[in-house]
Amino acid sequence: MTRNIIRTSDAPPPVGPYSQGIKSGNFLFVAGQGPFDPRTHHIVSNDIGLQTRQTLENIKAIVEASGFTLRDVAVVNVFLKKSDDFEKMNNVYKSFFSESPPTRTTIATEFVVPGMLIEANAIACRE
Repeated sequence: MTRNIIRTSDAPPPVGPYSQGIKSGNFLFVAGQGPFDPRTHHIVSNDIGLQTRQTLENIKAIVEASGFTLRDVAVVNVFLKKSDDFEKMNNVYKSFFSESPPTRTTIATEFVVPGMLIEANAIACRE
């Protein structure tokens, strides 16, 4: 099966040895994305709502650059710095995945990047 690397300037470039996304057959694997503005490469805000929106916009940009849509997303893993941010994150998340939302796991964890409150990755598939 062929592996196609997905790159878009509408999402932040990788800061390490990884791809924004890999498309293989009917699957798309989106690397962990954070709240970084693709133009400035800086975290957009210290507000979890704005960070969630930017993180999901980055995922959306990679998904769309591959020819998929958010409706094709089957799995999202969300990592939060603080579990207290769950409700605010969830309210923004719902606006991206309102119909037939994908499966999701949400975990509270630490990040190596100061100021980062959220990271998320995704897997999409199509028949």
